[in-house]
Amino acid sequence: METGSNLRNARWRKSSYSGSNGGDCVEVAATRPTGAVPVRDSKKPSGPVLTVGAGAWQAFVDGLR
Repeated sequence: METGSNLRNARWRKSSYSGSNGGDCVEVAATRPTGAVPVRDSKKPSGPVLTVGAGAWQAFVDGLR
């Protein structure tokens, strides 16, 4: 895992399906050239970041659809 400080300049986004009530959401950083997708808890943006492979992330997203 990486810390949020290593990705300080990353552009984070969360799903448009996320409400504004502070629910259980994750944020994803813009795609990095390494093929990794950084993911973090939207409620703790300075907390740890889980980095998963782009293929694994795509499979996860496809499974949600």
